[in-house]
Amino acid sequence: MRKIFIFLLLISFDLFPQASILSGQDTSRRPIITAVPFLLISPDSRGSAMGETGVATSPDVNSVHWNNAKLAFIDKKYGFGMSYVPWLGKIVDDMSVSYLTGFYKLDNVQTIGLSMKYFDLGEIQLTDNQGLSLGIENPKELSTAFTYSRKLTSDLSIGGTTRYIWSNLTGSISNYSDAKAGNSFSVDLGLYYNKEITLANRTSELSFGSHFSNIGGKITYGSSKSLDFIPINFRIGTSIKTFLDQYNSLTFALDFNKLMVPSPPIYEVDINGNYIIDPLTNEPKILKGKNPNRSVLSGMFSSFSDAPNGFVEEMKEVTISSGLEYWYREIFSFRGGYFFENIDKGGRRFLTLGLGIKYNNLGVDFSYLSTTQNDHPLAETMRFSVAFLFDRVEENEEN
Repeated sequence: MRKIFIFLLLISFDLFPQASILSGQDTSRRPIITAVPFLLISPDSRGSAMGETGVATSPDVNSVHWNNAKLAFIDKKYGFGMSYVPWLGKIVDDMSVSYLTGFYKLDNVQTIGLSMKYFDLGEIQLTDNQGLSLGIENPKELSTAFTYSRKLTSDLSIGGTTRYIWSNLTGSISNYSDAKAGNSFSVDLGLYYNKEITLANRTSELSFGSHFSNIGGKITYGSSKSLDFIPINFRIGTSIKTFLDQYNSLTFALDFNKLMVPSPPIYEVDINGNYIIDPLTNEPKILKGKNPNRSVLSGMFSSFSDAPNGFVEEMKEVTISSGLEYWYREIFSFRGGYFFENIDKGGRRFLTLGLGIKYNNLGVDFSYLSTTQNDHPLAETMRFSVAFLFDRVEENEEN
């Protein structure tokens, strides 16, 4: 199964525009396909346990992935974290996502951060168009990022991230074909607002956040004429944390996500189901929708209005994440959530659960994903995270 998947992935770069291959004849189910989708995989246990929420939750060491602006509000001097995710464990046993991240507060206003995500696709048997073996390869992808976050007021902060992306899906096969490793750069922009309020005679924290991630150039694995969008994403959401008493708190979070890349159009086909090629452009004729071969800026700004079936389909492209987090004495936490994606745009729907423990400078988190389909590739996905957070030295001495 993996061999077929990777083979289709490799040859797709020299065929029709992004998303056209996998859309096929089904004019209603058209998921958006981009290169380097590993950038969207949730790296840590806390956010994934809360139904993939995180743009407006309280800041932690993994804030860069969810909303880089949150780092300015973190209440520790410095820290670092590590996460490990066995990926698609229901169908393979050697794919994984590893994540390293760290931060340092320059002062009460400014915070910087570093992060790295590594995606190991495991060993894969590659074949050419005739089915002849090209050997066993170990495709892998990597991203490294630097973040700067700053408070504008006591309630508002912004963040910026620069990221380098490297994707090698072919290994040494590039020595025998036109395939090569892909490279790109991207930036993230975030905004975070946090305000203490009184709700039902209880102290609460109301937060809002928005985050643009992976705004960057297209990536290619071969010819410069075959370029694919990276997963430029817009996330917006809110959360409210209520302190039930001096020992217990409860947080509810809600996030909305939308990919800011072209929606796949509907192509004209003949009676045999084959694409009809326009002799002038030598590309498939578009029956409905817009040509996905656009510049990055054009693709971003038109991504809210280019779906073939209009506003209704645009709304289908929005995923919804909701989550709950309970803390006892800021030592033990329990989390749960639900993720929803329209069936026509991928159909991912799953429940999430998780636990967290803090002791002194150490935090350990675990999450578990349960899909509505028993045979779904994401079923039983687990994540493991460890974080080390430290206060200022002078504060420890005073304590």
